[in-house]
Formats: sequence, structure tokens, C-alpha cells
Amino acid sequence: MKKQELGEFQDLLESLQSRLRGDVTQLQTEALGSDRQDGSTESKSPTHMAELGSDTFEQDFALSLVANEQETLTEIASALKRVKDGSYGLCEGCVAEEKSPTQSAIPKARLRAIPWTRTCVTCARKRERT
Repeated sequence: MKKQELGEFQDLLESLQSRLRGDVTQLQTEALGSDRQDGSTESKSPTHMAELGSDTFEQDFALSLVANEQETLTEIASALKRVKDGSYGLCEGCVAEEKSPTQSAIPKARLRAIPWTRTCVTCARKRERT
């Protein structure tokens, strides 16, 4: 991959990383109730059991989103390391199977759609089947 293309993907990854960090922070704040007090002495805690159930569901849902976002952030950090070490854009599945270098390149269209991906479409399909 050319240096210019690597730079474009690095910029894309860094932009996604920055946006997701903000999303994670916001979701954590909402899920953990840091915003439940508005400065007044009144608590915003629910007083009815149905409201408590809804709040618990919303908190669990937000925390599951945080976990997914954090997993994506980990993958983005790994992709940025691959950009730096020169292995970005190479399919880890093809390299593990010792295919030729031309077969191990991840198509740029896939990298634009999922810039943190580690595998080509063929290897991703194989992994999903198992």
C-alpha cells in the first residue's frame, strides 16, 4: 500500500477513534448515573417499580453499547499499530495459511468500510462458518 493511502487510512482510524471515545464517555456518564443529580436537592431516582425496571434496562443496554464501543476502540488501536509497523491491509488469515502476498491484501473497499478489519472477505466468511 502506498504511503498516501496509509496516511488516509490512519487519518480515518484516528477520526473514528476520537469520535468513539466521546461516545463511550457519554454512554458511561448516562449509564452510571453521573447525570442523575441536577444540582437540586431532589434525587432523580425512580420511585415506582416500573420506572426502576426501565432504568435498569436502559443502564444495561447502555453498558452493553459501551462494551461494544470499547472493543471497537481496541481494534482501532491495533489497526493503528499495524499502520505503523507496515502490516496494515494484509489479511491475517491469508498470512497464517501462507498464501501468496497478492492474496493476503485486504481490498481497499473493505478497508474503507471497516478500516480496523484484520481479514479479507474470504477469511472472514471461513471464520464465521466455524
